[in-house]
Parts: sequence; structure tokens; C-alpha cells
Amino acid sequence: MSKVIIQECKNYELDNLISKINSGIEKIGGWSSFVRPGDKVLLKVNLIGPKTSESGAITHSEFVRAMIRILKQLGCIVWVGDSSGGAIAGIAPTAQSFKVAGYEKVAKEEGAEIKNFDREGVIEVQPQSKFDEKMYLAKPIFEADVVINLPKLKTHSAAIYTGAVKNVFGCVPGLRKAKYHRMAPAPEDFGEIIADIHQAGKFNLHIMDAISAMQGEGPTAGEVYKASKILISADPLALDAVAVKMLGMTIEDVPILATAQKRKLGEGKLENIIIDGDYEQVPKLENFKFPKRYRSAKKRNYRFLVKVIDFLKAYPKINLKKCKKCNMCIESCPVQAIHKETKQIDYQKCIECMCCHELCLHKAVELKKKNMLANIVTALKIGYR
Repeated sequence: MSKVIIQECKNYELDNLISKINSGIEKIGGWSSFVRPGDKVLLKVNLIGPKTSESGAITHSEFVRAMIRILKQLGCIVWVGDSSGGAIAGIAPTAQSFKVAGYEKVAKEEGAEIKNFDREGVIEVQPQSKFDEKMYLAKPIFEADVVINLPKLKTHSAAIYTGAVKNVFGCVPGLRKAKYHRMAPAPEDFGEIIADIHQAGKFNLHIMDAISAMQGEGPTAGEVYKASKILISADPLALDAVAVKMLGMTIEDVPILATAQKRKLGEGKLENIIIDGDYEQVPKLENFKFPKRYRSAKKRNYRFLVKVIDFLKAYPKINLKKCKKCNMCIESCPVQAIHKETKQIDYQKCIECMCCHELCLHKAVELKKKNMLANIVTALKIGYR
């Protein structure tokens, strides 16, 4: 059986973080089960773009500091790595993201090394899914002795939820991410890409920053939600199964996780997962908001509505009043569906990957419903929890 530790943690005070993480790790065998003195340990953060820690969009910099300090005290060499999404002027903004997030400062102060996956080179791997084209992943995940995944608890406008399983997508360097969105626009198929990364790489431990989470229109344009939790597991799917249960869902509600279960990335059945730490059973996060696109009627037992997901489906539209003309949306669109000058979206080309919404730095890409009745239903909060 898999084990997931849930720790109550209300803030990012350093000593409290260290205590909570260490006591949680003791519940799954202690640090000696995962690292040894002299090990090169890569912390794979969630660095989706140039966002601050207070935004709720990235792994908090103080969470990263706590992990670095713990591992340095254990005699490890610590790397902090990721590749952020999107492009500005044809360049992935990963270097800028490390600065804005505060990771560069924290790494310097704590004696860790930044690993910008866009600059570190790649290793060629062969996917095991139907997408049999060669995959190229960042070298540090293979060069490290231990890889610790540090996901953020967040909603996702296209995938509903993003956590430990999906966080490994940042192991794909630079602008190549857009290619995979093009290859697999459907969340179920995109889950195959994620599963390929998990099975090609090595991810030894997963520690989720769920102290300040993101609700609503995540993974960048949502609202901060004070979840006050840290989740720890050696099993990424088990961790996510527990996390989505806290939100009131199951892994069947999240296509990427459903695919992960089929690909046997871990344990997805709650009855086979041991809960430990500050909780003996999964706590519920009250009044947590999902993305508009997935506020389906089944959440309120409106099962008589046929094809309700399609009925309530939202599409991206650029609010020109908010737009700063940085062109992140245009350069990040995997199918070039956005006009550079007018910012109009060609919905015949659009594959609804939501990269434009996900990566906009100014929340200018909004989600609108095509069906007017759907807007009325949403306003009445039918299908909303």
C-alpha cells in the first residue's frame, strides 16, 4: 500500500516548515531512506513563469529554502531546477522566472545551484505510449542522484487540477513543450505524455506545497486559497489522489490522473492509501473553486443534463483592455491561432490547450462561454461547488 503524509502548516515560517517536513518524512522511513551524504539532489520546483511566490502559482521560495536547508544539513549537494512555460520574443522566460520567484536569491543564500533546464542540455528517451516520437528531457533529472518533486496545489483551466503527476512536464526544456500540446491536445492524451516522462525519468519523492494553493482559473490566473497543508509521498499518483479528494473530486474527474492510473504510475484507490501525519483521514477543503470550464452539473447531481461539460465549455478570449502586448500568448500558442496585431483567436485552429490563458502574465486571456444559456446557468451557480 502507498502512504501519504498530510501535515497541517499555516504559514511559510522557516523553522515551522523544516519541522513539519522533517516530521512528515519520519513517517515514511526518514531521510536516510531517500538521500545519503554527498548525494546530488535535484529539487524539481513548479516554476510555470515569472510569478512571485505570493501569487500562489509557483512553489513558494521559502518552501524551497526549507528543503535546501534540510538537505544541506544532511550533507547533500542541492540543485533547484525547472523550465518555465511560454515564450517572450522567442525566448523561454525561465531565467527571468528564477529571479522573480525568489529562487535565485534563496539558492545563493543557502548554497544551492540553479539548474535552468533550458540551458543544461537534454537526454534522448523513448516514450512507451502511442506517441512514439523520441522525447528529450533535461539532463539534470538523470545526472542527479535523487530527484525530489515539489509541486504546487493548483487548479488548471484545461486539466482541472495540477499536482505531483503533472509537475514533471517542466522537465521538457524550452519551447518544445508546445509541440506536445500540439500532439496531444486532449487531456487524456496529454496524460500519456506525462506518464512517458515519469517512466523515463526518476522521481524519488514528492512533497507538495499546499500551504497557499490556487483555486478558480489556475494555474496562473486564479485566486490564492489558504489550504494550510503539506503533502508527502513516494507515490505521485497516491499524493494526487489524496489532494483531489481534499477538493471533493476523484482521479476519474481528472483525465491526466485517470491516464496515470492506467499507466500504473502509482496507487489511485483511496482504500489502498494509508493516511498519516497530522490527519488519519483526508480533510476537506471547504468552498474550493474549480475552473469555469469544468464546473459541471454533476457536481450538484444535475445528471439529467446531457453533455453538460460541452454545454458549459469555455473558450479563451483576449481582453484588449488588459492586454500589455507582450505577445506571450502568440508565441506560446502551439498552433499559431492568435493574430499578432488584433489578438483575435482563430477558433478553427484553436486546440483548446489553454496555453494562452495559462501563460498570460497579465490575466488578459479570459475564459468565455459560447452558449448564452450556459452563462445564465453559471450565473445561477448550477453545477458549481
